[in-house]
Amino acid sequence: METNEYIVFQIISAVGSARSSYIEAIQEAKKSNFEQAKNLMKEGAETFIQGHKAHAELISKEANGEKVEVSLLLAHAEDQLMSAEGFKVIAEEFISLYERISGK
Repeated sequence: METNEYIVFQIISAVGSARSSYIEAIQEAKKSNFEQAKNLMKEGAETFIQGHKAHAELISKEANGEKVEVSLLLAHAEDQLMSAEGFKVIAEEFISLYERISGK
């Protein structure tokens, strides 16, 4: 597997895990498990950073003159990255609302 493909798969894997953590955090907040929800948000953020760093590596390569082929896999990775980022914002809002509803 080429280096750039490996990086793309790193992005997909990391941000997919992050998005899953954000979704689990919403589910835990719904059950009033706010401490667990916050732990999952933190875990998701840490995992997301790994994907973001991998993405930045591809950007740096291109900025340094190395050709980075735009492929369906790269487009998918970037879509997943943006999706995970959106889920983070949504999860933060849901957790806040569930906390307000529960009075905590």
